[in-house]
Amino acid sequence: MAVQEPFTNRAEQWTVVTSALADHLRAVGRPGFDVEDLETPRDNVLVFHGVGGIGKSTLSRKVEAALAAAEHRPAQWGEPVWGNSGARVLPVRIDLARSANTDFERAVLMVRLALADLGRPLPAFDLALRRYWDHVHPGEPLEEFLRRGGLGRRFGKALPQQMQSALSDVAQALLLPGTVGAVVGQVTGALVRALREHRAAVRALAGCSRLADLLEAEPGPDALSYYPHLLAWELARQPAGRAVVPVILLDTFEDVGDRVHRDLERLVQRLVWLMPNAFFVVTGRSMLQWADEGLAGQLDWTGPESWPGLAAPPGPAQGAPGGERQVLIGDFSAEDCDDYLTRRLTRDGRPVIDADVRAVITDCSHGLPLHLDLAVQRFLAIRRTGRTPRPTDFDLGFPALISRTLSDLTPDERHVLRSVSLLDNFDVALATRAAGLPHESAALRLVERPFVRTDPAADWPFHLHAVIRTTLRTTEDRADDRWSRTDWERAARRAFDAIGERWTGAPVRDRAHLVACLRQGLRLARDFALEPGWLADAAWSYVGDSVWEPLAPPAPADGESAVLRTPADALVETLSALARRQHEHRERTVARLTAVVDSGLLPPELRDMAVYYRAKAQRDLGRSQESRGGMRAVAEGGGRLAPAARRGLAHLARLAGDFPTALSAAATLGWAGRRHRVLGDVWWVQGEMTRAAEAYAAARDEAERHAVAGEYAIAQTQRAFVLAFVDPTAAADELDLAQLLLDGLVLRTTRLTACIAALVRDAGTPGAEVADRADVLRAEAAVAGVTAARFTLELALGFHHAVLDDRSQAQAVVARLRDLGPGPDYAYYGDVVCFMAGIEPPCPAASGVRWVDGEDVTRARWRALATGRRG
Repeated sequence: MAVQEPFTNRAEQWTVVTSALADHLRAVGRPGFDVEDLETPRDNVLVFHGVGGIGKSTLSRKVEAALAAAEHRPAQWGEPVWGNSGARVLPVRIDLARSANTDFERAVLMVRLALADLGRPLPAFDLALRRYWDHVHPGEPLEEFLRRGGLGRRFGKALPQQMQSALSDVAQALLLPGTVGAVVGQVTGALVRALREHRAAVRALAGCSRLADLLEAEPGPDALSYYPHLLAWELARQPAGRAVVPVILLDTFEDVGDRVHRDLERLVQRLVWLMPNAFFVVTGRSMLQWADEGLAGQLDWTGPESWPGLAAPPGPAQGAPGGERQVLIGDFSAEDCDDYLTRRLTRDGRPVIDADVRAVITDCSHGLPLHLDLAVQRFLAIRRTGRTPRPTDFDLGFPALISRTLSDLTPDERHVLRSVSLLDNFDVALATRAAGLPHESAALRLVERPFVRTDPAADWPFHLHAVIRTTLRTTEDRADDRWSRTDWERAARRAFDAIGERWTGAPVRDRAHLVACLRQGLRLARDFALEPGWLADAAWSYVGDSVWEPLAPPAPADGESAVLRTPADALVETLSALARRQHEHRERTVARLTAVVDSGLLPPELRDMAVYYRAKAQRDLGRSQESRGGMRAVAEGGGRLAPAARRGLAHLARLAGDFPTALSAAATLGWAGRRHRVLGDVWWVQGEMTRAAEAYAAARDEAERHAVAGEYAIAQTQRAFVLAFVDPTAAADELDLAQLLLDGLVLRTTRLTACIAALVRDAGTPGAEVADRADVLRAEAAVAGVTAARFTLELALGFHHAVLDDRSQAQAVVARLRDLGPGPDYAYYGDVVCFMAGIEPPCPAASGVRWVDGEDVTRARWRALATGRRG
């Protein structure tokens, strides 16, 4: 039973490539080979698959370079032997990663651009491509597209000239010289008719039987996906001395789609099938499933009869014996882990390892083949004792992983490895600081190891293979140079200080960097009882933007408050509660923050943070008296959140219906107190929607100037909400902007407001399903525990019924509002619904509302909004 470790020497994979390519060259050189045969099974594709970061892209780039020129071939790679084939190998690598922005059109262009190296037109393909291009990209020269996309710089500028030459030659051969510069529709119509009648007159196209049919097809991505047949036909007719065999390397194939959406994969498969004389090397995270007959209908050619080389089961990367063309590089994907475990131990054709055990092994292995093999050995050892293995037997690490990982590392590399196992992500400098070494050479060598993954999009690009990291941190280390608890604590302090220096010394404090520093710093501070230090300043920056990305470590899974023993524990719990309040009921938020406040572990300023956000959650729950006490305490303390607390007091006055007091308080608030938003909150309840919209626009613009994304989105959403009462068309545009701003933000209440704004926009519209949508939103608001959203939703429904002049339904809304809040807060919402519907409030004096301009003026405004919508 072989153990597959991550590869460090890719010579074996090079041998696989050259062997498979030699087989392909022999196949296309046989007399009976015919590129126009669309029925013969294909064996022109080789797949390297493995988990992300194992080196597939590096392998792809090295294979391209080695095939292009001998001097770029690594010394340990042998010289390829192609046999008697006189064809020249022409490699072209296409990165299919989403970040590379390579769609199917660009992939086809890259293949054609590579073939421009032939130095001559490919008339059949060039004619079809020109028709496609002028139809799909009218007015956009191909030269400009190639220049802008960087393809001209990579492949040269010969293609446009070759295409023009091909058009001229064909037009002249068909005695149509005046058509060369004409409009494409006219050219194509003339050319297609002439080609059908006189194709033999054009020697370059005489044998291309499918050309006219492809030219007559409507140009588009689907038609383009069949044009590679023309490329294959052109390559097949090259003279012997100039014959080439393209080797097309398709990298990052996992970004072509997933196992559900295969539209792009279908087009790429056509490219492979219709170019049987080209050889394709695919690199991706999972095996190609083209040999699966169950995909019939999703892909054009499926099953082992079509792709005999792709039907083999997963196995070690020992080559491609017996036609096997799927080669594992190092690790398995999750699907392949299960397949491997299913096939590894069988009895009577059935897997011995149960599905629940396989699931645990797969999850703990993180795709590492060595872990899978050790788990199989443990499985067999347990069975030998007479006991049936259980999933819990495999939810742990293997000391052998540590010894095998450390076996060929230098002492300094081992030291760096243990240090970075404390970190989620790192770079060379951070790894060196965490290790306390005076030089970076050990870290530089370590990041080249196969168990160190690379994520260029991350703030720090490197991270350890998850199973290696977990094993180092949680499994008994029996090595001679193992660390003591003190060693781990010193490394944690070094890493914590280094991350803090990255945060405090950053020239530009962007949000992604802040979150990256906080996630790592909070974990280290919690796990090793470190003083918060720089985390306090970072925490203030985190709450200042009102974005609320999740922070590690996550909230306790058992639903109980975390045990708080240190200031770091309290800060972790505070920030976790603030982030999770967008996903938890506000009762849970209040309970968690109360535990933090009562612990007395936080310094005064950070304690204010917990008190203030607890008061916000209490307000959301309708506990205005408790909320008012917390807000007043923070406001009187004069700390960083004092302006926000004064805003909170103004909100509480508004909720109680004391609008003159709320308006006076708003006048004392500046940007820190979000003055314009508070004004908007007061004015819309008065029925002054235009004035409120202007206030929210000012709040939005102010937030944009201060680059506070959360406030920007909140103000824009509120603006869309108030405009929905007066101008549904304008509100639709404002809602579109609000949704755009909310993308990527975790603002649960604001998203509910956006949905309610959409209801207001559609009020009175037949077929808008307002009631059904309101039921869904009512449930979401109840789950979130946001009282304001529940009241606002009912007010929106009241507006809908008022527009329809349905007074009975409006009275039902008033009754629900009364049930929602029997106290003084929000009591005026029922009055507003009555104003809109033209009915008398049940108890006009009970609400105790103090309107800014008096009840009569406010009533007239709201009534006009409802009657105006009817018109």
